[in-house]
Amino acid sequence: MPNSRAKTELPPEPVTVAHLLAHGDLASSFSLISPDLDLDRRITHTRVQKSGLVLVGHMHGLVGTRVQMLGETEMSFLGGLGSTERRARLSDWFREGLSLVIVTRGIDVFPELADVAIATRTPVATTELRSSKAIGAIQTALDKILAPETQMHGVLVDVHGVGVLLTGPSGIGKSECALFLVERGHRLVADDQVVLTRLPQGQLWGTSPELLRNHLELRGIGIVNVRDLYGAAAVRERKLVQLFVELCPWGTDDDDYERLGLQRRTRNVLDVPIPLLRIPVRPGRDMAVILEVAARNHLLQKAGHHAAKKFVEKLEATLGVRPTDDDA
Repeated sequence: MPNSRAKTELPPEPVTVAHLLAHGDLASSFSLISPDLDLDRRITHTRVQKSGLVLVGHMHGLVGTRVQMLGETEMSFLGGLGSTERRARLSDWFREGLSLVIVTRGIDVFPELADVAIATRTPVATTELRSSKAIGAIQTALDKILAPETQMHGVLVDVHGVGVLLTGPSGIGKSECALFLVERGHRLVADDQVVLTRLPQGQLWGTSPELLRNHLELRGIGIVNVRDLYGAAAVRERKLVQLFVELCPWGTDDDDYERLGLQRRTRNVLDVPIPLLRIPVRPGRDMAVILEVAARNHLLQKAGHHAAKKFVEKLEATLGVRPTDDDA
């Protein structure tokens, strides 16, 4: 495998109206009022904009590249206007170069709205969802589509519910470690190439490129399909990355390994800090068991149980000294 350094962050793909409306469940929940619309218009913001103030002429703060929402209140207001006034207000609004307008609750689209949309080729879609549900669905989809993304060489495994990303030099045994873990009932997420995505909540999700999904490279055997060999329970599509483990050759000149576990190393990927362990590898070491212990220990520390700190506190209380890694 190549080295474990992360590639340069990839800019999010441009999001078009066509891309958004084809995403996941949106495809079955939103319908365009006409096929003769410009579906290549870009959407650059994850937040949806309610359009009530715009309809009364207050254009300040309008961002055309955000999805615009017409709910029951806005449509009721438009329904109280005469046809000429309604057309004029909609024309002023659509003149701002809107990317996408959504009409919620299955409300019938006014003829003036349809006429202005078709005349300007502005995408207008309807949905049976209420406004809050529609906003949530669209913002969730945009959060995923517009999320910053990068790729790393490594292996991502779900160990005791902890997403463990194994990195290290080529030939160190990352894929073999993953196989040992799968044999012990854990789950493979990605081998060789791991696609990492940062979501707005500050979480780092990892998955495999579609072409490599479920596959593992084993030197001397070749490419194997883990799902075919071990069943659907042996793989998963994506996993939250919670722990980096850097596998290092035993006996290198820079043996900078934890002896007590007091230091809290982290690795930043897409500005998300993830705990980092450096674990030496040598023949005869049962790496699957060591990685299981690393995952279990991570869970204990997250729950507030830190064995190394408790040991040091007990040692200080008994002997009056505080050991360091250099003393170990």
